[in-house]
Amino acid sequence: MKLKFIVPALVFTTFLGIDLIVTDVKAADTISEERYNKICKWGILNPPECKKKIIKGIKNNKKQSTGSSTRTTQNQTYRDDPKCRWGIFNPPKCRGKDSRVNNPSKNKTYQKKQVKVFNKEKQNISFYTGQFDIKDQVGDDKTSLIGIEHKNQNLFRDTWVGKFSPTTGAFVTGKDSVYLYSGIEADYNLGPISISPSFAPGYYEPGSGKKLGSALEFKSELKIGLDLFKNSNLGYSYSHISNNDWGDVNPGTDNQSITFSKKF
Repeated sequence: MKLKFIVPALVFTTFLGIDLIVTDVKAADTISEERYNKICKWGILNPPECKKKIIKGIKNNKKQSTGSSTRTTQNQTYRDDPKCRWGIFNPPKCRGKDSRVNNPSKNKTYQKKQVKVFNKEKQNISFYTGQFDIKDQVGDDKTSLIGIEHKNQNLFRDTWVGKFSPTTGAFVTGKDSVYLYSGIEADYNLGPISISPSFAPGYYEPGSGKKLGSALEFKSELKIGLDLFKNSNLGYSYSHISNNDWGDVNPGTDNQSITFSKKF
C-alpha cells in the first residue's frame, strides 16, 4: 500500500523540481519592468542585470496599465535617444524629471505652447535714426540717417559664447548715401538690459554724400537697449563702417543712432 503512494509522490516531486529549475533559468535571463525602471538609470554605468530581457509586470487595473505602458514607451524612447546614453550626465528628460514629459496630457499642451511661442512674436523689426559720420573732419559730410533692420529670432543659435542670429537692414542718409547690409548679431541679456554687438558686410552707394572708397563696406556695431513694454525695446547704437583698406581709400565713418525695436 505504501508503494502505491510513494511512486506518484516521487513522480510529482520530479516534475515539480524540473519546473522550478526551468523557472529559475528563465528568471535568470529576465528582469522585471519595475526593477529595470528602478536600477537601470545610469547608462554606461548600469549593472549587468540591465542587459537582461525586460518582462512586463501584471496590470492590476486599467489606470495602472495605462501609466505603466506610458512609462515603458517613454523609457524605451529614452534608451533609443542618442542624447540619453550618458548615464548620470543625461539631460533631465532622460531621467524622467520633466513632469511635462511624464504626463501625456501636459506634454501635448506643452508641445502646442512651444509651437505657438515659436511662431509668434519672433519677428524683430527695428527702426533707427541718428547721425552719419559724426567724426567728420572736413565739415561737409556729416548728415542725418534713417534705417530699418530685421532679425528673425526663430533662427537664433545658442553657443557657449552667446546667442546669435542673422540680421538684415538698410539705411539712407540726408545726402542720398545708401547702405544695404546683412550679417550676424549676438545677444546678451542682463535683466531688462540687452547688449548686442554685430558685424555685417554690405553694399554702399555714396550718392552725393561721403565716398568711402569701395562699394563693399563692413559695419561693426554695438547696441545697448532697455526693455520698455512687452516686446518693445529702446536703445542706443554706435557703428563704424570701413572697407578694411580694400578700396582705393579708406576714410571710414562713425555713426550713432537711437533705435526702437518691436517683436511681432
